[in-house]
Amino acid sequence: MKSIHTMILSSVDIFQTIDALRSRAESYEQTARYLMGNHERNEFATIEICRDHSEAQAIADHLREIIKKIEYQSDSSFHK
Repeated sequence: MKSIHTMILSSVDIFQTIDALRSRAESYEQTARYLMGNHERNEFATIEICRDHSEAQAIADHLREIIKKIEYQSDSSFHK
C-alpha cells in the first residue's frame, strides 16, 4: 500500500517543484521521441536512461500526473 504524505510548502516552493517536474517530463518525452526515431535535432538534448520509448513515455506520463495533482491541490488551497 502506498503511503500518503502531507507537506507544507510556500507557493514559491510549489511552483519551483512544478517547474522541475515539467522539465523532467519534457526530458522523458524527448527521450521517447528519440527512441522512436521521431526526434528533432538538438545537440543539447538530454537522453534519459530507460529500456525503451514506452518506459520513457510512461515515466513522462507519471510526472505529468504528479504535476496535475500538485496543481489541483495548490489551486484548492489558494481559494480557501
